[in-house]
Amino acid sequence: MYPKKELAQMLISACHQFEIDTVVISPGSRNAPLTIGFSNHPEIKTLSVVDERCAAFFALGIAQQTHKPVAILCTSGSALLNYYPAIAEAFYSNIPLVVISADRPKHLIDIGDGQTIRQENVFENHILFSANLVENDKFKTRNSQLIGEALQISVSQQGPVHINVPFDEPLYETVAEMQKFHFPHISMSSLDNSHINYEAFSKIWNAAEKKMIVVGVNYPDTELHKLIDFYADDESVLILTETTSNLHHKKAIDSIDQLIFSLDENQFQDLKPEVLITFGGMIVSKKIKQFLRKYTPKHHWNIDPKKAVNTFFCLSEFIQIKPVDFFSKFKDVVIKKESTYQSKWLQIRDEKRVKHQQYISKVIHSDFKVFGQVLESVPNNRQLQISNSSIIRYAQLFSVADSITVFCNRGTSGIDGSTSTAIGAAYTSKNQTVFITGDLSFFYDSNGLWNKNIPVNFRVILINNSGGGIFKILPGPKLTNALQYFVTPHCLTAEHLCKMYEFDYQKAFSSESVTNELKDFYKTSERPKILEIFTPSAENDLILTAYFKNIQ
Repeated sequence: MYPKKELAQMLISACHQFEIDTVVISPGSRNAPLTIGFSNHPEIKTLSVVDERCAAFFALGIAQQTHKPVAILCTSGSALLNYYPAIAEAFYSNIPLVVISADRPKHLIDIGDGQTIRQENVFENHILFSANLVENDKFKTRNSQLIGEALQISVSQQGPVHINVPFDEPLYETVAEMQKFHFPHISMSSLDNSHINYEAFSKIWNAAEKKMIVVGVNYPDTELHKLIDFYADDESVLILTETTSNLHHKKAIDSIDQLIFSLDENQFQDLKPEVLITFGGMIVSKKIKQFLRKYTPKHHWNIDPKKAVNTFFCLSEFIQIKPVDFFSKFKDVVIKKESTYQSKWLQIRDEKRVKHQQYISKVIHSDFKVFGQVLESVPNNRQLQISNSSIIRYAQLFSVADSITVFCNRGTSGIDGSTSTAIGAAYTSKNQTVFITGDLSFFYDSNGLWNKNIPVNFRVILINNSGGGIFKILPGPKLTNALQYFVTPHCLTAEHLCKMYEFDYQKAFSSESVTNELKDFYKTSERPKILEIFTPSAENDLILTAYFKNIQ
């Protein structure tokens, strides 16, 4: 059973040809031709998620893991606008999403017809390509070209595209077979090393005694890991990695804020690099941003295959290539240089690690204490999904085991879809997914649990401090008389949500009970689990402030 509408058949055929094998569908009537077609296609998997915002982030989580485009399909009207947060995240995180929206025909827009909005180009500021189709045989060739171009761009450029498909009634007519369509692949130029002057870069690099490499959000990459080993073996190179970098090395600094939070003017001058190389996605650490914006290196090279990122306002060279390709070629022309730069800062790192352990061993039950317990408890070879706001910032203060992969929606740094993204990642991941989240983020996206595709080995650790804890950490909100509007205190718990969505529920109120509840938390079960850990809202920020004083 397939849709009778040719335009629907054309789009379904194109998705199949471009190997888009997963479609997340939200219910509606206007998208009926595509819903019927996708759900009956033998080689396309369809998943139903009612809430469009959750559906889009769920699809984003799948695409995050597979590196392949995932399609999301909705009806006309405001349903489409609920996709926008995930589309923006996909745009800034380079995650391929194919947004397919059903629409009313053009003659029904802005005349008072129901469930109609101006859908054409609605995401133009955060989309790689918009294809606005027309349900008319005269536009058959044009429709085919637009569909092919949109899908090829999503595949090749790893980002979101939007295909808007108007359908007139009737919507539910079917046929036994689909027509055959062919979509030519558009030739797209690939990046190569020929445009990069490695000799010129090597002269600057080899002369410098203080070189710094800062790595932001990054997918696990074995080859890149080996190359970083080579650069870490240079005494003049200091490597700083964020929790989301998925790069580990004994000579890397993996807790940036722990190192630089309490440095004085002379130490900052000493840490200031002559050459800075950055690659990967968004940087979480505000401290490294403030440091490199004030103590600017003479040379800043950003390596990225898509776009230049001038995070520190001192970009001197944009090297448009994959980091693994650059470092592979560059290592043939660099010379290791004698320097005390690396050894000095690694010694300071080690001293602060000792103070870190001393502090955490004595500190009372709190957000900070819980993070130490939780991260230490996560078994090897798990996938860790982390929500935004204070949660990812706490995670930055701790080391994570080499075998654990870490993901976070840092493209837009929003709390809105963290749970749904984690569920999408868990759905497609071979390893168990552990999701660490704060209370506001969790309750904001609680509709994400309204999803029948959640695997039974999915684990949620919910740190509930009864409000937006980050606004107590930030200095600004506490200076106002409107703190309650920033923190938004509440008395909610996840217990009833767990009953409604059939999750196993555990809770903890102390360090001892956290330890006890974590003992069997990751073991095989018949249902997914949530461990809700309650922490003292009034003391968390004081404990974190004391931490930074103690590691000076």
